[in-house]
Amino acid sequence: MIEKLIQLEGVNLVDFLGVENKNIHELAAGFPTGQIIARGKEIKIRGSAAVVAQVYEILQRLLTHYHNYEVITQELVHHCIHQEVPDQALILPSEPTLHGPRGRLIKPKTISQPQLVAAMAKHTMAFAIGPAGTGKTYMAVALALQGLKNKEVKKIIITRPIVEAGENLGFLPGYLEDKIAPYLRPIYDALEHMLSLEKRKDYQEQGIIEVAPLAYMRGRTLHDSFVILDEAQNTNNTQMEMFLTRMGMHSKFIITGDITQIDLPQPSQSGLLSAMDVLKHTTGIAFIYFNEHDVMRPKLVKSILKAYEQRKRTG
Repeated sequence: MIEKLIQLEGVNLVDFLGVENKNIHELAAGFPTGQIIARGKEIKIRGSAAVVAQVYEILQRLLTHYHNYEVITQELVHHCIHQEVPDQALILPSEPTLHGPRGRLIKPKTISQPQLVAAMAKHTMAFAIGPAGTGKTYMAVALALQGLKNKEVKKIIITRPIVEAGENLGFLPGYLEDKIAPYLRPIYDALEHMLSLEKRKDYQEQGIIEVAPLAYMRGRTLHDSFVILDEAQNTNNTQMEMFLTRMGMHSKFIITGDITQIDLPQPSQSGLLSAMDVLKHTTGIAFIYFNEHDVMRPKLVKSILKAYEQRKRTG
């Protein structure tokens, strides 16, 4: 039996080790013949030469990931043990996207989020496709605010199709703005995490940030804008073509969607599905595919998503 030490310098212990050392417990469970002991800013590895070497390598990879993304999850540790995460996903560098309220850093924290950041540095349009909870909309909003902050664009436009899910908007109380507000709430949630309420309201009053249903995009040409189409799986072909052709000069577009959550009466008619096929070889457009490894929700939620996906595959 041999022993090796790793020093945790420049690391928030709770973020790296997990609450009550849950990340280290996950790692230890993967190597039952060894011992992994976390005390203070030191991790001690004991076991055979092969086990110590494997655990040491995984911890080094996790440290690199932590210094890039400032977060380690139990699921990431699990995937590293079972070699389900490609090396490049753990070492891809990324700069902070922006600072949110009270100095909070907004930066990529999953495997695919940095790919979206890199894609938008090279392309004017990108599709971010994957399940709920992977941060597609969140990262798109962060990139839009970064573009605004860096004066790359003059305004941000965020839109989504209104799918009534069995209810008729005409029978709901209030003005049109009141009726559509619940459909746009997830967008406001993302904005409020990155901007103070006062700043967000000020931007909206000045027209610098516009949040509106997709129908409001018809007939417009969007210059000098960062435009996000959210929940794009619920567009039809006509709506998707209409939206994509709104792009004007000096603008960037991100289209997000989850093709497993299509609410249209005929899911096969989804404009997102069509665009993925029609535009897959178009120069200047990037496609980023998120998956369950990117879900930043409790482990139970990931298990629920996986169970439903399995049911869909088996019928």
